[in-house]
Amino acid sequence: MKKTKTPALIEFKGSTVPAIVITLRSLNPATLEQSAAQMFGNSDFFDGDAGILDLGQLPPDESSPPEDWAAIITCFARHGLKLIGLRGGAPELAATAQAAGLALFPADERRQPPAPEAAPPLEAAPVEPPPMEAPPEPPAPEPPPAAPEPAPARTTLVIDRPLRSGQQVYARGGDLVVLAIVNPGAEVIADGSIHIYAPLRGRALAGATGDAQARIFTTRFEAELVSVAGVYRTFEGGVPAELASRPVQVRADAEGNKLLLDSLKLD
Repeated sequence: MKKTKTPALIEFKGSTVPAIVITLRSLNPATLEQSAAQMFGNSDFFDGDAGILDLGQLPPDESSPPEDWAAIITCFARHGLKLIGLRGGAPELAATAQAAGLALFPADERRQPPAPEAAPPLEAAPVEPPPMEAPPEPPAPEPPPAAPEPAPARTTLVIDRPLRSGQQVYARGGDLVVLAIVNPGAEVIADGSIHIYAPLRGRALAGATGDAQARIFTTRFEAELVSVAGVYRTFEGGVPAELASRPVQVRADAEGNKLLLDSLKLD
């Protein structure tokens, strides 16, 4: 009689899931509570989304471990955001965060290659002239430098169906193009830019992995929330009258500290 293999009760598989990155410039729970209340009111705006704290931009006077990580976790949980970990910041912050149950993620650093070290000066040595009957041969030409490898092409995800409340689309590693309405409660995320050729009534998060050059474009702006590289802006009271239901682009300012909304002329 052939035995049936029983599947394991627990299996582990590698996975990458989308998470919202929250850049903090303070770890004071009271200050964060006030700022979050101004942005989201008393609503559970994020509907249980996973969140990662980015501590890479904490000022020096805010880099000491907070007295109560649980208060910070609770602050975001009130608005529907489940904190799962953090990245960046001082080592002592990482140690106390782990003790509070948060995972550690690699910092999003864009490192410049180190400058080449200057070669030590060479001392001149006397050189005997070659015999007249044996002139030196000309040096062989140097091979041309190798061409640099092309950067990997950025992919584009195209969605041509309406997105209902509760649906989420993530364009990993590239841009997102949406050809139908993004309804309230729906969410579109891209590591690059987001192009919506229809009404945007839900949430749009571009530059999800920290690309501050990413942008959001829509032919009809009625958004609940927009974000570029972790900088958010919400519209609980409605979008500005001069931009409502009009073509708009959303981009980060030169410092990457706030979002700029510009009207688009499509004629």
